[in-house]
Amino acid sequence: MNNYSSKLVEGAVNELAKLPGIGRKTALRLALHLLKEEKIEAEMLGESIIKMRTDVIFCKVCQNISDDEICFICNSPKRDRSVICVVEDIRDVMAIENTSQYKGLYHVLGGIISPMDGIGPGELTINKLIDRLHESEVYEVILALSATIEGDTTSFYIFKQMKGLEIKVSTIARGVSVGDELEYADEVTLGRSIINRLPYENSFIK
Repeated sequence: MNNYSSKLVEGAVNELAKLPGIGRKTALRLALHLLKEEKIEAEMLGESIIKMRTDVIFCKVCQNISDDEICFICNSPKRDRSVICVVEDIRDVMAIENTSQYKGLYHVLGGIISPMDGIGPGELTINKLIDRLHESEVYEVILALSATIEGDTTSFYIFKQMKGLEIKVSTIARGVSVGDELEYADEVTLGRSIINRLPYENSFIK
């Protein structure tokens, strides 16, 4: 247990240590670094975090994070509006965008079905996705979810919900290993997995 000579420093360390991947030693190092910086630097960091938390919203079309009501991807005239890539969260959008291999639109679910964690279809944006498919002219939906049991369950549920819609359903090729999450796949592998995507029916384990 650390003995802090300042309750203010201790408070900052406690808050920083709540961040994912940040242990108390790292939190202390960050706090002491900020303490040595010019006061304006700490103020700018604090203001940017508060502004992010206050002003960032979710795109009303795809549920991606955005500064405006509709995100820059959905607003771009250069994107292929006939294709929607369904992902678990915003980190997957960033990972796929970094490949520069995909030019369609996205739909962010906000998670995947996981009964063990109390997450069912109602906690995700699946209904918004289905409504979106009914309201727009979409040719293909790419299910780009993690190659896990929960990811596969979510993909299958969405596939069943799309029954009756004349829309091609595909899934990324298994260049992304079973059990892997998209955000940790390297850009080349992820890019190839999107380019070499398969019809969803062909992905079923026989």
